[in-house]
Amino acid sequence: MSRSDTHVNAASNVCIAITGASGSPYAMRLIEVLLKSGCTVSVIISKAAQLVMATETEFKIPGQVRGQAEYLREYFGANEEQLKVYGREDWMSPWASGSGRNGALVICPCSTGTLSAVATGASNNLIERAADVALKERRQLILVPRETPFSTLHLQNMLTLSQMGAVILPASPGFYRQPESIADLVDFLVARILNQLNIEHDLLPRWGE
Repeated sequence: MSRSDTHVNAASNVCIAITGASGSPYAMRLIEVLLKSGCTVSVIISKAAQLVMATETEFKIPGQVRGQAEYLREYFGANEEQLKVYGREDWMSPWASGSGRNGALVICPCSTGTLSAVATGASNNLIERAADVALKERRQLILVPRETPFSTLHLQNMLTLSQMGAVILPASPGFYRQPESIADLVDFLVARILNQLNIEHDLLPRWGE
């Protein structure tokens, strides 16, 4: 694990769903920092996300869930209890039911197709179902869309989800900290997600500090 450290945090349960929008470096860095903070992290990766990750990063995520779990645990130096990976149709996953021991769900990056499916309650795969569960159980749901420009339909879906209690956190890194690298831009956004999750970190000082 690289760059800045995090403060040790009381163990939390966070699910990171990675979909087919550009921005997989955000997801990988977020997983890294959550694990370092003491969180139990669940990961769900869409088929489109695997393709995008292969084109914009060095990560070559295997197609099968078991291979994904082994790959990610080895990369992050995590064990089976710290990092869990679920398939897109794993309906026995705790994230598929309101009676499961669930925590916050972050869809990062969130494709506009996933945005639409979540806004309409489609629940055609585990990512969509997990979001549906988060909404109905009034649990924390953070969506990180990465698209430009947004169509009226995209904006309507974001408004619908915001009105349901979800947090819409676009992948829009700021420049007022004078970033010196892509890693700095990634950390800016990851820090904003961690702030929403109320997880202490050293990636970026709070405004005014």
